[in-house]
Amino acid sequence: MTDPFPPPPGEPPDDPGPQVGVSGGSRNGAAGGSSRAYDRVPPHSLDAEVSVLGAALLSANAASDVTELLRPEDFYRNAHRLVFEGIRALIGSDGVVDTITITDWLARQDRLDEVGGAAAIYDLTVAVPTAANASYYARIVRQKALLRRLIDVGTEVVRLGYDGSDDAETVVDRAESLVYEVAQTGTASEYARLGDLLTDSFEMIEKLADQRSEVTGLPTGFNDLDRLTAGLQPQNLIIIAARPAMGKSALALGLAHYVTSKINRTAILFSLEMSKLEIVNRLLSAEARIDSSRLRTGRLDDADWLKLGDALGSLSEAPMFIDDTPSITLNEIRAKCRRLKQKHGLDLVIVDYLQLMQSHRRVDNRQQEVAEISRGLKMLAKELDAPVIALSQLSRQPESRTDKRPMLADLRESGSIEQDADIVGFIYRDEVYDEDSPDRGIAELIISKHRNGATGVVKLAFLDHLTTFANLARTPAGSPTGGGGGPQTPV
Repeated sequence: MTDPFPPPPGEPPDDPGPQVGVSGGSRNGAAGGSSRAYDRVPPHSLDAEVSVLGAALLSANAASDVTELLRPEDFYRNAHRLVFEGIRALIGSDGVVDTITITDWLARQDRLDEVGGAAAIYDLTVAVPTAANASYYARIVRQKALLRRLIDVGTEVVRLGYDGSDDAETVVDRAESLVYEVAQTGTASEYARLGDLLTDSFEMIEKLADQRSEVTGLPTGFNDLDRLTAGLQPQNLIIIAARPAMGKSALALGLAHYVTSKINRTAILFSLEMSKLEIVNRLLSAEARIDSSRLRTGRLDDADWLKLGDALGSLSEAPMFIDDTPSITLNEIRAKCRRLKQKHGLDLVIVDYLQLMQSHRRVDNRQQEVAEISRGLKMLAKELDAPVIALSQLSRQPESRTDKRPMLADLRESGSIEQDADIVGFIYRDEVYDEDSPDRGIAELIISKHRNGATGVVKLAFLDHLTTFANLARTPAGSPTGGGGGPQTPV
């Protein structure tokens, strides 16, 4: 297929693309948004670009399809880019797209000569016999554009490596971010018109109404918690904080267990405190309902072995991933989550716990470091479009009060945790302080901050012999029972 557009002045006829060396900087007037690294012609398909433009000028449906798939910078040649910009502009103004209207648009922009005049526009339609394959051609153009962007990223990574102004870990993180951005090209969020957002919001509300479900996010398996929060929402940072021995890790593990084993969603648990083996033993104890102390010693009877076998079969299919890297950095967590999402999808991230993480760079003090980590976890939740749960250790401050239930004020020394979190929940078990407590076996999950909803207290059963939480049995009136009410099956 012959390209009806002439190459830019000074550009060799057989080399229509830009020529950029490793050090960057275009050496001629061609566009296309990508480099010519190491003096090789970047990937492109002029035939596919001509076919896309010709099809768009022949068919309104084709024009609509290709403008959803491509952006002007996806085109290798400047002339092609200009024509595509005109097509998008005409569609955006509800105008007709054909050779006459695009010629007029380019003339009004005083850019018609840049594409070779009206004759070159007409030749586009002659070059394409049918508009039926427009989307196929558009995908070819898009793939070539992605390859050119990847070449640009490689060039930038080389520059970063030679620059030497940052430490190696920072360079690696930047390199991975650049590659990830290429992989996500076309999916990044851009500004949107309010009217369009209102339409999308109304459609979502209608869909939720049809579902007739109180849970719009990721279910937790804890009924009262789901009623209060409507589930774990995408892009939310959820902080679960408590004093030691309250059950932070047990609660987090219970959430991961339910999400992966019961509703088959993918989750990753970053455990900076417990080993992989300890986590697996806890999961087996909860799933098989075998006393954790017996599991640790191997003192099992025949019934236990049968239950253990069933638990192994159930858990083996769960899409749960466990990482017990000690003192892991935010950059490492981000990189591992990106790779996991690309390969398996990712619905939930849990970090146990926040204060054991390290920043990837030197900071003046620990409070500043925790603040940086907290903000980074919030940004990670937005990037992954998934909830991120971070456990947080509280200081001794609650123990100096008569009522030892934690409050938001207890988080203030931890930098911006409260500010960054969408939900803050505190775990409180009275029996930790009073062995004779009438609320023995009952835990309170105190939701003290809920950016998009109500706050309140969720009561759960704590099964000490299984080191796990469960729903409390409910009275006929619908409220959780006290210490005498037995727990339901643990999540």
